[in-house]
Amino acid sequence: MAQASTRKGHRRRKIWNYPRRGLGPVRRWMPSWRFLVASFFSFIALGAATFAALYIFIKVPDPSDFALAKRTTITYSDAHTQMGTFADYDRVPVKLETLPNYVSTAIVASEDQTFYTNNGIDLKGIARAIVNNVKGGARQGGSTLTQQYVERFYLGTTTGYAGKLKEAILALKIDRQQSKEEILENYLNTIYFGRGAYGIQVAAQKYFGIDASQLSLSQTALLVAVVPAPSAWDPAINPERAQERWQRVLTNMVKEGYLDQSEANAQTFPETREPKQNSSFAGPAGYVLQAATNELINSGKFTADDLNTGGYTIVTTIDKEKQEAAIAAVDALPEDRPENNYVSLVSADPKTGAIYALYGGKDYLERERNGVTQDRAQGGSTFKPFTLVAALENGIPLSKRYASSTPMKIGDIEVQNFDGIDRGHINLLTATKYSVNTVFVQLNAEVGPDKTRDVAIRAGIPEDTPGLDSTTTNVLGSASPRSIDMLRAYATFANQGVRHEMYLVSKVVNASGEEVYSGKNGGKRVFDSNVMAQLTEALEGVTQRQATGATAGKLERPVAGKTGTSSGPWSAWFAGYIPQMVTVVDMYQIGPNGEEQVLDGFGKYWYGIGGGSFPAEVWLRYMEKATEGMPVENFVKPEGATASPIPRNVPEEKETTAPEDAGETEQIPAPANPVNPAPSPAGGAATPVQGAGSGSSSSGESDSTNGGSGGSSEVNNSEEGGDSGESGVGSGGNSDGNG
Repeated sequence: MAQASTRKGHRRRKIWNYPRRGLGPVRRWMPSWRFLVASFFSFIALGAATFAALYIFIKVPDPSDFALAKRTTITYSDAHTQMGTFADYDRVPVKLETLPNYVSTAIVASEDQTFYTNNGIDLKGIARAIVNNVKGGARQGGSTLTQQYVERFYLGTTTGYAGKLKEAILALKIDRQQSKEEILENYLNTIYFGRGAYGIQVAAQKYFGIDASQLSLSQTALLVAVVPAPSAWDPAINPERAQERWQRVLTNMVKEGYLDQSEANAQTFPETREPKQNSSFAGPAGYVLQAATNELINSGKFTADDLNTGGYTIVTTIDKEKQEAAIAAVDALPEDRPENNYVSLVSADPKTGAIYALYGGKDYLERERNGVTQDRAQGGSTFKPFTLVAALENGIPLSKRYASSTPMKIGDIEVQNFDGIDRGHINLLTATKYSVNTVFVQLNAEVGPDKTRDVAIRAGIPEDTPGLDSTTTNVLGSASPRSIDMLRAYATFANQGVRHEMYLVSKVVNASGEEVYSGKNGGKRVFDSNVMAQLTEALEGVTQRQATGATAGKLERPVAGKTGTSSGPWSAWFAGYIPQMVTVVDMYQIGPNGEEQVLDGFGKYWYGIGGGSFPAEVWLRYMEKATEGMPVENFVKPEGATASPIPRNVPEEKETTAPEDAGETEQIPAPANPVNPAPSPAGGAATPVQGAGSGSSSSGESDSTNGGSGGSSEVNNSEEGGDSGESGVGSGGNSDGNG
């Protein structure tokens, strides 16, 4: 008996023992039903205890603690010096009884039809959101109106499931402690309506210029309509979406019995005031702030409302001293510069893609278009290096010689050199140094223009760039990229064939001090390093004495680059680099209706503007300041023989040179009719498209194009990215590619 008792006791002590005795090789490792039942009830008990503890310790906040407690700031690269803020917040609380009855019914009908019957949370909505999130859909909340009110307190810091539990518990407590009318009043006084407006009172003032007590039914429906995504659905940004949402509010009010159909049918969509930009966006800094906004929105990690209300610290890659140098370099242009003459400047580290400085215009509040990320201009001869790379990749050495007579019939087109000089048979080093059109069109015909296009795309020119075709004259820069695109391409050259995406935001830190975003990206090798070394050797010649980019060569350190002047000239560029920095300067002119215009001469270049004139001078002024204290580095030399370089400034057969620093003045008369010009000497019609007008919204700079090659139009509309309406300066016609 004692032995049996001992065995029985032994069995009781071994209930949780694994592997279990007397079972098969699989079942012996499986948990018993006792273990499963015990675990289930333990889990329930733990959950109940956690819920009870949270319910006891979470306090209901006062409405004055909501929303305005945190604001998003943006800094220079040092992470301390503030550049600006993303919103000017304002809130004026009002009593619910002072508002028209349809304010309350509109918000309930639109946002939470069960508001008057639920206990602060919607279990079905929460379950639906969890199922959607588990399936991998966009993260959803199951928010009631009360939960939305609670979210204002946490300002997006409770995005995980544990955080949502905190919100749900607080919503339950608020529902028990406050009447539905109190909750509605607090909600209407704390919810964000966009335009920096928290609460119905300030929203009424900023949208309509009236007090909330004076809101009409139609105006109320519009304010309620934009609540889920105010920055995306503001009628000033997306009028079609705003009207669609406005109609939805009225329809829901009828459906819920708050409004007669006849009264809903009588409503007309209300007019709103023009939104006022945050004063932090004044001056050149505004272009950086807006570009940083768009970069984060386009990453898919943030919405505009996240940035406006999330209390983030956004650290940019912008170096304060270099940014000031960029502004000073452009401001130093002569006073007689035409008012409609625009300059963009952007500079970056080619080894990482981090942008050092960005000058997108004089004042963002006056012209809400970024010259670096939105405006387009014909590339001119900045495209010649793409053909040179294609030639090197296909075994054509820099030493190969071509005739340089001008004009020259090549296939069905007649090409002439911008300076009208025949240098005899010259090699590709010399042709690059003097930007000889006839040589490069011959080279492109030999290599194949499709390969030139392929090199441009691999370097970083977007495939959908207006005018980026596979015709023989694409080497002369008929395509119209943005400055940021040209920067990416030349940064790839400077980085020995490894391409990085250019980025403006170094990191984003949330209100709790946690890093939630990094802009750093890995590079991708797209060209052989020795091909890049040979290309750089050729582009160094461009900056030598008497060459087209001689001005940039005065930097007193190794410099490689390329000038670009399109037919007309419609645009003038200088894209240049040292081993540690690449900088692109673009100059263009816009007519009264946003159309591309021929550049007017001014200052000492009264006779005409070219890439080697003011663009190269602006480049030099900036780089002299930006490189102060930076060690002098040499470029990587090519392996093996290249073109047996000729001593600098010693002419080859029949070669004559232009006067030193003569620039790239267009020798061909500008077309009489800029809208339908005569064919360019390169054989194509340089037909301009709509220029970069100032009517774009400030909500986005997505890579959309309104205009471009042959009048093509391509617009990328997204609720988060905004509708940039990116009118391209530049044409789909052929450029002379002068210098």
